[in-house]
Amino acid sequence: MRSEKVTYYSEGDKIGGVVYLPDGEKGKPWPAIVQGPGFLGLKDAKHYIMMYERLCGAGYVCLAFDYRGWGDSEGKNRGWVMPKWQAEDIRNSITYLQTRADVDPNRIATFGSGGTGGGNAVLVGALDPRVKCVVCYLGVSNGRDWLHCMRREYEWLDYLKRIEEDRKKRVLTGSGEMVSAREEIMVQTPERKTTTIKKEVEQKIPEQMPLQCADEMMEYSPEDVVHRISPRAALFIAVENDAVTPEEQTVRLYERAGEPKKLIILKQTTHYGVYKDYFDDVAQAVISWYDRYLKYDKIGITEKG
Repeated sequence: MRSEKVTYYSEGDKIGGVVYLPDGEKGKPWPAIVQGPGFLGLKDAKHYIMMYERLCGAGYVCLAFDYRGWGDSEGKNRGWVMPKWQAEDIRNSITYLQTRADVDPNRIATFGSGGTGGGNAVLVGALDPRVKCVVCYLGVSNGRDWLHCMRREYEWLDYLKRIEEDRKKRVLTGSGEMVSAREEIMVQTPERKTTTIKKEVEQKIPEQMPLQCADEMMEYSPEDVVHRISPRAALFIAVENDAVTPEEQTVRLYERAGEPKKLIILKQTTHYGVYKDYFDDVAQAVISWYDRYLKYDKIGITEKG
């Protein structure tokens, strides 16, 4: 695997990315896969790069990038999680890949891992017909339900009031409340507090972000559009009894998706443990899915009767 640092623009902001390329020239121009990081994620996380190594070995180009305002990407709103912006960044990343002579512009897919990362792969696949197939790994289907499930009911009701008050404050003053990204947007599980899965990028992840990001997450709902991916293919992967992104979120995406589709539930592991316990299984399943569905035929034939 070879890597190349790249920059391009998304809605005027310079995006910092890395293109991972297969060794040699076989299969060139190659099919390509775009990944936007997961919730509070950055492109340089080791568990992402492990997957790129496998994908490049199978003949795929991978583009990893930081969303605007994160990591190596520009953007005045540093550390904001805004799904609408993130979806635009992924779509502009697809356009960037289509400008490269070493990429087949008709064979591009999305891959998303972790929370909004998985959800964004679905959202963009549903909105953008250039996406030939989708892989959603531990994804969010409904942002409101995801935020709700982290809180006890009285905490949730108080949270809704707080979001409403912040909305009024932003209108009257031009700015809102800054909150802990790990405790007041999402809520850390005990496992998250001890895991080292993101140790390479931990110091670059912002401690705070606007409560407005929670307001935006309330409207985030990939499950409402997932059916639009069909007849293109979607693979959904979840962990049983996942305390961070409950498997119910993935199951709902699968149930609402059209065919072809596939659901994989990984058992006897955890949200972060899965990257170690089932890496080989997941990598094999993902590569097999792309091998099967990341195709483009110059002649399209539909026949009935």
